[in-house]
Amino acid sequence: MVKIRLKRIGAKKRPFYRVVVADSRSPRDGRFIEEIGTYDPLSNPAQIQIDAERALHWLETGAQPSDTARSLLRKAGIMRQFHERRAARSGK
Repeated sequence: MVKIRLKRIGAKKRPFYRVVVADSRSPRDGRFIEEIGTYDPLSNPAQIQIDAERALHWLETGAQPSDTARSLLRKAGIMRQFHERRAARSGK
């Protein structure tokens, strides 16, 4: 199964994350398929930069976001776009 999740790349006590698409069997900081964004929780306010088109592409092909990734996608407005596209496609 393909997951959208965070990959930690920051130094000790200075977290910085990349939002990646990876196979669920890969380790957290291991091999990934594609990097689709970044997340900096230490800046005020926290900075979230995600490529919306690539995120939507992966969500439409069945990638499941982790709980934290889902929260970031929701804050970036990508989950709303995904649900709107899915509703439009089903005719509702």
